[in-house]
Amino acid sequence: MSWQVKAVQGIEAIGAVAWNQFAEKEGVPRDPFLSYAFLSALEESGSVSNEVGWMPYHLLLENEDQSPLGVMPLYVKGHSQGEYIFDYSWADALERAGGRYYPKLLSAIPFTPVTGRRILAETSEQEQALVMGAAQMAEELNISSVHVNFLDEHAWRRRGDEGWLLRTHKQYHWQNQDYGSFDDFLSCLSSKKRKNIKRERRLALAAGITIECLTGSEILESHWDAFYQFYIDTGHRKWGSPYLNRQFFSLIGQSMAEDILLVMCRRGDKYVAGAINFIGETCLYGRNWGCIEDHPFLHFEVCYYQAIEFAIHQGLSRVEAGAQGEHKLARGYLPSQTYSAHWIVHEGFREAVSRYLDQERSHVTDEIDYLERFSPFKSAS
Repeated sequence: MSWQVKAVQGIEAIGAVAWNQFAEKEGVPRDPFLSYAFLSALEESGSVSNEVGWMPYHLLLENEDQSPLGVMPLYVKGHSQGEYIFDYSWADALERAGGRYYPKLLSAIPFTPVTGRRILAETSEQEQALVMGAAQMAEELNISSVHVNFLDEHAWRRRGDEGWLLRTHKQYHWQNQDYGSFDDFLSCLSSKKRKNIKRERRLALAAGITIECLTGSEILESHWDAFYQFYIDTGHRKWGSPYLNRQFFSLIGQSMAEDILLVMCRRGDKYVAGAINFIGETCLYGRNWGCIEDHPFLHFEVCYYQAIEFAIHQGLSRVEAGAQGEHKLARGYLPSQTYSAHWIVHEGFREAVSRYLDQERSHVTDEIDYLERFSPFKSAS
């Protein structure tokens, strides 16, 4: 059977039925970020576009009858912003040597540091065809490199067998040990950590804050209006400008509200803070937080403790609370390894990056081992 890999400059050209056919794989937990609804909202809103340095360039694998066999989310990037895996030093090194790092190809979920499938096909041969297609396009288009960010460990190891450079990173995840309640979780912590969390939860609401957890049809446009003010405040402080625009939130509210948990904080007659989470089949993904008033420990309550309570109530196996943040460790979120794979076209530069990654992987392993010594959980007797 002959196969063809082609690039399409917009997920609409593939369509919801064809895309979701591969994004929703039997036996694999549903991932809201891989859905057509989420990715198309990014494009339709203009949050992802060539103008902002994220040109959609999704790969489509077809047979000789032009029937789809697989897809791969892919973007031509003119910068490294919004990726949460940092390669700025690579770009600087190549450009100092007279090369050109940008544009590059990136397979990822924009602005979303969440592990998941990236090469969506039924068989390993079809998966490999998409991967090889991405590497070949980089060479044909004179693009420096291809990057696959936050792929799962099994796919990461397969890329290594195919000659890709392998990189590791760390995040902080909370694991549900079949807790029946938040108090069950607290009972597994050391006395000091348990008391600290109870104190933080009490003080977070001391100014008369009330918490609303909204999902599905409970989320109204007025909630998005309030949340967007929180989001842009954080965006201006952290990134200089927010990545997502207001229309994006309306679109996901219309198309995938059942996959969203919006935690909103009210003081008096107005909302003052909030966080958006996405609900997977087995995991709750904490994504964005913001506020227009500062209240001690409110961030921890909204982003970490409310997420844990929701996961316990819904029987979810874990909470992924986003990138960075060693402060999560004391609150029950333990270090966890994440993965990326990289195809560098220039042989000399590839060898230099490979040597760097050998050292970095060892450092990440050592760092996780060290951090685990500070686990808030009781020592096993």
